[in-house]
Amino acid sequence: MDSRYEIQRRAGGGSANASPALGAQSRRRKMPPRPADYKLQIIIIGSRGVGKTSLMERFTDDTFCEACKSTVGVDFKIKTVELRGKKIRLQIWDTAGQERFNSITSAYYRGAKGIVLVYDITKQETFDDLPKWMKMIDKYASEEAELLLVGNKLDCETDRIITKQTAERFTSRISGMRFCEASAKDNFNVEECFLKLVDDILAKMPLEIPNRELSNSILSLQPEPEVPPELNPPRMHCC
Repeated sequence: MDSRYEIQRRAGGGSANASPALGAQSRRRKMPPRPADYKLQIIIIGSRGVGKTSLMERFTDDTFCEACKSTVGVDFKIKTVELRGKKIRLQIWDTAGQERFNSITSAYYRGAKGIVLVYDITKQETFDDLPKWMKMIDKYASEEAELLLVGNKLDCETDRIITKQTAERFTSRISGMRFCEASAKDNFNVEECFLKLVDDILAKMPLEIPNRELSNSILSLQPEPEVPPELNPPRMHCC
């Protein structure tokens, strides 16, 4: 018999003497991913053009669009992170900055555990609008919601109008509000801002909760608010 044929036959599969353990291993299914310990809703608000969508997309997908269209109504993405040894599933809502959408976006404040209020450091009017957005928060959001003020577009430092000290004075008048500056374009301080907000939310919550109680707990993901018929349903993106 040709020795080359003998080598091929020995190396090939289908032998009656194949190890049962190897067969069982090949049939073994992959373990499903561990479910999230906590599920939290975060909303991003602020005037038109401040970079809310860019911040969300940089945090969730690590992408940046130079010519993003203004959000119509609402949009959201999902981001899963791990903090304090826990797996947290974040539902991040990006809202339109135009006043004509306020009656729609107000519904998304109620279930938010964290609120990110954004302004553009190069545009005075976006900073001047902050008291208006704070009124929306006071009217619609839970008093327990954590607040974060973000001065975006730090990559435009040479065009800066709003100083860091001015923004810090604003946040000092609001109990519990944190402040940071970031650049969605340069990916500077974006993840750190979001993770600090999530950490502040977790700090108020019990870190041990039985699984059987999770579905009925305050940590459960809020149902997605209904989108009015005149708007398209928000596009869900997962990472």
